[in-house]
Amino acid sequence: MDAETAHHLTLSMLRTAGRIGFAKLPGLCTVHAPRTVMGLHFANAVGLAAGLDKDGGCIDGLAALGFGFIEVGTVTPRAQPGNPRPRLFRLPEAGALINRMGFNNGGVEQFVKNVQAAHFTGVLGLNIGKNADTPLERAVDDYLYCLERVYPFASYVTLNISSPNTKNLRQLQDKTALDALLSTLKDKQQRLADQHKKYVPLVLKIAPDLDDEQIKLIADLLLRYRIDGVIATNTTLARTLVSELQYADEAGGLSGKPLLEASNAVIRQLYAALGDAIPIIGVGGIFSAEDARAKLTAGASLVQLYTGLIYQGPALVRECAQALAETLSPAASNEALQKTSSSV
Repeated sequence: MDAETAHHLTLSMLRTAGRIGFAKLPGLCTVHAPRTVMGLHFANAVGLAAGLDKDGGCIDGLAALGFGFIEVGTVTPRAQPGNPRPRLFRLPEAGALINRMGFNNGGVEQFVKNVQAAHFTGVLGLNIGKNADTPLERAVDDYLYCLERVYPFASYVTLNISSPNTKNLRQLQDKTALDALLSTLKDKQQRLADQHKKYVPLVLKIAPDLDDEQIKLIADLLLRYRIDGVIATNTTLARTLVSELQYADEAGGLSGKPLLEASNAVIRQLYAALGDAIPIIGVGGIFSAEDARAKLTAGASLVQLYTGLIYQGPALVRECAQALAETLSPAASNEALQKTSSSV
């Protein structure tokens, strides 16, 4: 089946599963290995990365898969169709995908309605971006608009400035642009916290295609503006590990196994600069428990799945969650396993 057609079919099934209470069926359970990061209480350390459910319409269905947290989006102020199809390509020999979706979504107003309709009570990240036709010099306006609207309903808000599929978006990672963006949004966060009487963490999602100087610069700005977390990483433009395969020449971001080491390298560099001051969420190329543990070894506090979930199926969530429970707290892992087993 065409990759995007399969994607939409899967989302349709997840929406149906959420409506009929699929999450309550026996045999579906979450590995209970609680940990606190960014002041939030996660059921376990394995989350869903943004991009699978851009409109936040399948949250309850996704919750049934055992994630410790879920991130939905990227959403933009106004609805937009994204880039022309075909725009999603499988590279099964490499365990990879290439996508150039382009933030296709129904807009933030509908997104908020979908989020409000969900019954999920766990940690929910809401990922925001800018419209494709918004000039880069006005990008901050789009982020401010989305932040204000999603803030009351989010456990944390992710600023996506690293997708390769919106023209010039990654320029927001440059020093001057990022400094201005983080300064403005941090100020807005504080005003929203006062208004809503709750503090919602801000998280920045960055690209893997950064040099050492760029990573150090970003880390310095994260510390300066007390950003609450960083997601490393988005998809890559590199094709070195897939250059001989079909679709390797397609434009877009590459995800999956070829991203694993590049993502881990960025995590290591970030952790060297940030230490424990700002938590890192590791994403990119996780296809096994070993891959998930490698993210923690590199310096991540939490991990997220996407492409590995497509190829390996939902069992990967529990496999990784249990492995990280053991890694993070060997003494607590037996308790986590007992809780999981008793609920099946």
